[in-house]
Amino acid sequence: MADWRMRAEISADVAFFPYVTREVERRAREVYVWDLDKTYLDTRFETLGGLWRTVVEKAFQKKNVPGTGALARALKKNWEENHLEAANEFAIYFITASPPQLERKIYEKLVFDGIYPFGIYFKDNLQNLQPKRWWRLTQQVGYKLQALLSLRLRLDSDVKLVMWGDDSESDAVIYSLFSDICTRRLETEELREVMKALHVVGSQMDVIFELQEQIPSIDPVDKVYINLAEDTDADYYVKFGRRTLPTYCSFQTALDLFQDKRLDGDLVVRVAQDLVTNFGYTYDELERYLDDMIRRQRIGEEALAELLPILQSHGMIHAKWEPSIAPKPIADQVDGRVLALEGSYEPWVPERIDYLHDYR
Repeated sequence: MADWRMRAEISADVAFFPYVTREVERRAREVYVWDLDKTYLDTRFETLGGLWRTVVEKAFQKKNVPGTGALARALKKNWEENHLEAANEFAIYFITASPPQLERKIYEKLVFDGIYPFGIYFKDNLQNLQPKRWWRLTQQVGYKLQALLSLRLRLDSDVKLVMWGDDSESDAVIYSLFSDICTRRLETEELREVMKALHVVGSQMDVIFELQEQIPSIDPVDKVYINLAEDTDADYYVKFGRRTLPTYCSFQTALDLFQDKRLDGDLVVRVAQDLVTNFGYTYDELERYLDDMIRRQRIGEEALAELLPILQSHGMIHAKWEPSIAPKPIADQVDGRVLALEGSYEPWVPERIDYLHDYR
């Protein structure tokens, strides 16, 4: 643990550990950004006990959110099969509020899962154990915005980010606000007021505005997946637009990734098999999750027609299963990415998002 400062790039309470060269980072055109806590790993640090358990756990003891290891490996395999000339350049980053003293353990856990990240962002949380800073342990907006803008500065101007978060740390707010900062959708004073309401402190704001001045005025956010770890109503996320997809499990995320041509059918099956074999999911549950995606108008007619026979042939969905409602055909897509189904009226990205009222 003691040598972490020698290997990290440090700015205030943000510590970044790079594992590839800047040249490799700049070559990436599609980058996967995962929040680690409650999105990839079942990490808890809201209390002293939770933080202590996070610190003392060995790498192999750290538990995945169900299906995330299989999902990340599926994304990696799909990348390798479609980019044979750069198969070892699967661009994935992680952001965690865990302290940087855990970098070795977390990196070992990811490698154990078959994932080799380009880099990991950590929050120097141990300094927040002082009584006057205790509240900052659970306030992640300022930290994550700094980390994301720092990452944006490392990447090429036309990069596309596919992002994962959860509903326990305002990740939908953070990722959408990051998008707004990149595109300058909000005026400076309005942005300042929003960040103040979200408990971003003055020193963090200064860094955020400095980073904003250095990044291109282009929206890099291509898709946002939110793991409903706290069982938030999926309807709450309508205000963030169709670009943001709340999911109840990794299988639902895999379904959407298939529709967007980021996974093939056999890789979706692998995610489903992992949930059944290692996490006790039933085939009836998989069917309910598939039906939910159709009812929410997230999986279209074309994707279901292609994927359902594959799932049925592997025994993941019963042979006679039918959805409770007919799926809608695709109404709008760009480069294979589905933006809307017939009858869906929510914008892909709203012109304005209400960040100040949380009606969950």
